[in-house]
This record gives sequence, structure tokens and C-alpha cells, in this order.
Amino acid sequence: MPTCEHAAAGTQSAPTQFEENSLSETKRVIAVLSGKGGVGKSLVTGALAVELSRRGHTVGILDADITGPSIPKMMGMSGKRAHGLGKLLLPEISSTGIKVMSSNLLLERETDPVLWRGPVIAGAIRQFWSDTSWGPLDYLLVDMPPGTGDVALTVFQSLPVDGIVVVTSPQDLVSMIVAKAVNMAEKMDVPIIGLVENMSYVTCPDCGKKIEVFGPSKLDEVAEAYSLTVLGRLPIDPALALACDAGAIEEALPQDFLPEALAACEAIPAHEGASSEEEDTQNA
Repeated sequence: MPTCEHAAAGTQSAPTQFEENSLSETKRVIAVLSGKGGVGKSLVTGALAVELSRRGHTVGILDADITGPSIPKMMGMSGKRAHGLGKLLLPEISSTGIKVMSSNLLLERETDPVLWRGPVIAGAIRQFWSDTSWGPLDYLLVDMPPGTGDVALTVFQSLPVDGIVVVTSPQDLVSMIVAKAVNMAEKMDVPIIGLVENMSYVTCPDCGKKIEVFGPSKLDEVAEAYSLTVLGRLPIDPALALACDAGAIEEALPQDFLPEALAACEAIPAHEGASSEEEDTQNA
């Protein structure tokens, strides 16, 4: 396993991989990452979870954005709290069966700030993986915080991440954002599944013309420069944004929302123990 160069240079050793408990069986772990905030990373995480669930897969979301969690609200879980089973936490379950564990599900009020330091946040990630009864999951999506800091290091070093979906926006910063993600993925020895560009355009409600609000996309040239796959371009969609705010993404998300990204996720081999029933679902 790769080690953190900062940990190696100091007095502490790099973290070891967290153990999965006996009541969890996760076949694939996919992290959704962005190099900066505000690009729609949680939207992509939620959309992939909904689309995979529609395909018959069992899906969970580990909300690793500890200090800025938005997944519970998006999934219709505002005001709900996680419960326990013995020494394990139980994830909250959405209306369509998607399991979620998030810091917001542990707070008295969802608007309470999470004033935790790095080591405590790393401990929360361990709890969400090792001390949560996920049951059998075909996919666990990890909604990462923005950037490449402590949480990203903890997730990539301590969870069996199979691949990363990088979310970007059509701005001049995209090249730098992708470069940061690529460099981190290389250091952590985790493959990048591909790129999703959010806010690519807005569709005129009168004539249907696509308007590139942030200017022409540079996604293709950036993807080519780093030998990455483009998994989709998402428009600015006020109706979908309102649905996410209302906790109704499962009902409002259009069918076949991210077909290329969905296909790339389904192409990832399952960890040992994948059932023949799941294989039948993949081949359907």
C-alpha cells in the first residue's frame, strides 16, 4: 500500500486500511472528487447512486464531506438521525433503498456546525466504514470534500477505493483542478474512472439552444492531456436543483442521466464474493 510522504517524514506512520465489519460486504467503492468546491460533486454522487439503484444494484453513500454534508438533504433525510445496532451504526435508508451515512445524521440539528479537527474527522471516516452496518452493497459511493486534504488522504489510504470520478466545471481552473486530482490519484495508486463536467451549459427555454454560460468547454483537451475518459456533461438545471433542495432527487432525476458514467461504474470488477445474482443484473 502506498504511504503518505508527510507521515513518513514525521514521527507518525501512515494509516493502515480500515477493517470492514462482519455485517458489511461492499463489492465496489467509488470516490467522487473535485479539486474545488461548488462544482456539483454531491449532485453527481447522488445521481450515480440513483441511477445504479434503478439498475437493480444495492447502493450506499458514505458522506465524507464531514464539515459540509449535503447528501442527507438531497436524499430526503432532513431531520432524521442514524440509529445503532449494538456497537454499530445503522445507515439511514432513502425512499428507494439507498443507504446513507453522514455527519448530519449524527447531529442534534442539521444546521449545527461540525467543529472537529483533522484527527477527529479521520475517526469519523473510520466509523462510517468500520463501525457502520452497511449489509451487502454492490456499490458504496464516497462523497468527498473539496480538495486534496486530510480526508482525501484518509479515504484513499484506508478504504479499498476502486476508482475516482472527478467532477469539474467549464472554467479556466479546470486544468489545474484535474491536475491536482490526477497527481493525488497517482500518489495514492487509485485509478481515475473519468471526468464529469457540471454546469456545462444552460438550455434556452424558448428556442432550445445550448448557451455556454462559462464559455467554451475545455474538457476534451484536458481529458486528452491526461489520457482520461469524459463521462458526461451536465447542464445547469434549475428544476433539478430545486428538487435536490427539496430532497426529491430520486423522483426528479431524469432517466439515463449519466449513461457513460453509469457504464464505467458497472464495468468495475466486484471484489471477491460477488454473487451470481449481481452478475445477472450486470448482464441484463
